[in-house]
Amino acid sequence: MGSSGTDHRLDDIAVRDTRVSDAIDEPMRAMILDILSEAALTASEVHERLTDRGIDRTENTVRHHINELRDAGLVDVVRFEEGRGGTTKYYHANTIVLSYSLPDSADAAVEEMVDAVQPQLTDALATLTGEYDDAIEEIVADMQPCEHCRSQKYETYVLLTVLRRAFVRAHWDS
Repeated sequence: MGSSGTDHRLDDIAVRDTRVSDAIDEPMRAMILDILSEAALTASEVHERLTDRGIDRTENTVRHHINELRDAGLVDVVRFEEGRGGTTKYYHANTIVLSYSLPDSADAAVEEMVDAVQPQLTDALATLTGEYDDAIEEIVADMQPCEHCRSQKYETYVLLTVLRRAFVRAHWDS
């Protein structure tokens, strides 16, 4: 990545996937994702858990929000059960929404951890760009709506998506 020509350093990247952010714009949907990250549940069970958290909505409203999350690719139907004249769907989140802020007091510890893992990430990025450059270029080409957008940071977004998903797998498998 290039520098801006100042002494100020870029420290972070905020990711905003419009498909995801539009789907979780409704606060209850983020809560549903949280609930569904713990277990595969039916819409009725999600409704019960929301009620336990003090959220008073109809089951049909909950079902609507689950369907919006599913349509955005954040929730999967993981099981069907046949019974009593109908099919029951079980939903499970495939994405976790983290909406937190680190306290300022964490800066030194976070910086130390960044310094500790940066060499491995530098190697990982070199591997990705060296061995998968053509695949990355294809994905970027599919993302660009116009020639002007070549100045956007699509490659950074693709690489960050790969690293983020690899982190999730490594974190949950450990």
